[in-house]
Amino acid sequence: MHLTFTAPLWKWDARPDLWTFVTVPEEESDRILDRAEGRTRGFGSVRVDVTVGGTAWRTSIFPGEDGYWLPIKRAVRDAEGLSLGGPVRVSLRLVDL
Repeated sequence: MHLTFTAPLWKWDARPDLWTFVTVPEEESDRILDRAEGRTRGFGSVRVDVTVGGTAWRTSIFPGEDGYWLPIKRAVRDAEGLSLGGPVRVSLRLVDL
Protein backbone atom coordinates (compact mmCIF):
# COMPACT_ATOMS: atom_id res chain seq x y z
CA MET A 1 0.00 0.00 0.00
CA HIS A 2 1.41 3.37 -1.05
CA LEU A 3 0.05 6.74 0.16
CA THR A 4 0.95 10.34 -0.60
CA PHE A 5 -0.36 13.25 1.45
CA THR A 6 0.50 16.68 2.82
CA ALA A 7 0.06 17.55 6.50
CA PRO A 8 1.52 20.07 8.98
CA LEU A 9 4.53 19.32 11.17
CA TRP A 10 3.76 19.48 14.91
CA LYS A 11 5.48 18.90 18.26
CA TRP A 12 4.32 16.28 20.74
CA ASP A 13 3.24 18.07 23.93
CA ALA A 14 4.54 15.31 26.19
CA ARG A 15 8.13 15.68 24.87
CA PRO A 16 8.33 18.86 22.75
CA ASP A 17 12.12 18.91 23.14
CA LEU A 18 12.45 15.58 21.31
CA TRP A 19 9.56 14.60 19.06
CA THR A 20 7.91 16.09 15.99
CA PHE A 21 5.26 14.36 13.93
CA VAL A 22 3.00 14.57 10.91
CA THR A 23 -0.47 13.07 11.31
CA VAL A 24 -1.55 10.72 8.54
CA PRO A 25 -4.99 12.03 7.40
CA GLU A 26 -8.04 10.23 8.79
CA GLU A 27 -9.11 8.49 5.58
CA GLU A 28 -5.61 7.14 4.94
CA SER A 29 -5.23 6.17 8.61
CA ASP A 30 -8.47 4.18 8.39
CA ARG A 31 -7.15 2.35 5.30
CA ILE A 32 -3.90 1.54 7.12
CA LEU A 33 -5.79 0.31 10.19
CA ASP A 34 -7.91 -2.01 8.03
CA ARG A 35 -4.86 -3.34 6.20
CA ALA A 36 -2.72 -3.80 9.33
CA GLU A 37 -5.37 -5.38 11.56
CA GLY A 38 -3.81 -8.24 13.52
CA ARG A 39 -0.33 -7.55 12.11
CA THR A 40 0.85 -4.53 14.07
CA ARG A 41 4.00 -4.30 16.15
CA GLY A 42 4.52 -2.87 19.65
CA PHE A 43 2.14 -0.07 20.67
CA GLY A 44 0.07 -0.78 17.53
CA SER A 45 2.85 0.50 15.29
CA VAL A 46 3.18 -0.25 11.58
CA ARG A 47 6.53 -0.35 9.70
CA VAL A 48 6.76 2.06 6.77
CA ASP A 49 9.19 3.36 4.17
CA VAL A 50 8.93 7.14 3.97
CA THR A 51 10.12 9.80 1.55
CA VAL A 52 9.99 13.53 2.26
CA GLY A 53 11.59 15.59 -0.48
CA GLY A 54 14.92 13.95 -1.25
CA THR A 55 15.16 12.10 2.08
CA ALA A 56 14.03 8.48 2.44
CA TRP A 57 14.08 6.28 5.55
CA ARG A 58 12.35 3.36 7.27
CA THR A 59 10.44 3.97 10.50
CA SER A 60 7.14 3.12 12.19
CA ILE A 61 3.88 5.02 12.42
CA PHE A 62 1.93 4.95 15.68
CA PRO A 63 -1.82 5.20 16.35
CA GLY A 64 -2.79 8.55 17.88
CA GLU A 65 -6.02 10.30 18.81
CA ASP A 66 -6.67 11.57 15.29
CA GLY A 67 -4.92 9.03 13.04
CA TYR A 68 -1.50 7.49 12.72
CA TRP A 69 1.46 9.65 13.71
CA LEU A 70 4.62 9.69 11.61
CA PRO A 71 7.75 10.80 13.51
CA ILE A 72 9.94 13.25 11.60
CA LYS A 73 13.49 13.21 12.95
CA ARG A 74 15.69 16.29 13.19
CA ALA A 75 18.00 15.15 10.37
CA VAL A 76 15.01 15.09 7.98
CA ARG A 77 13.70 18.45 9.21
CA ASP A 78 17.12 20.02 8.71
CA ALA A 79 17.80 18.38 5.33
CA GLU A 80 14.40 19.35 3.94
CA GLY A 81 14.08 22.78 5.59
CA LEU A 82 10.90 21.83 7.47
CA SER A 83 9.45 24.10 10.13
CA LEU A 84 6.78 23.60 12.79
CA GLY A 85 3.30 24.19 11.45
CA GLY A 86 4.56 24.08 7.88
CA PRO A 87 3.31 21.61 5.29
CA VAL A 88 5.15 18.34 4.78
CA ARG A 89 4.60 16.33 1.57
CA VAL A 90 4.91 12.65 2.53
CA SER A 91 5.17 9.52 0.42
CA LEU A 92 4.57 6.47 2.62
CA ARG A 93 4.64 2.74 1.83
CA LEU A 94 3.59 0.03 4.28
CA VAL A 95 6.30 -2.60 4.80
CA ASP A 96 5.40 -6.31 4.81
CA LEU A 97 1.64 -5.79 4.64
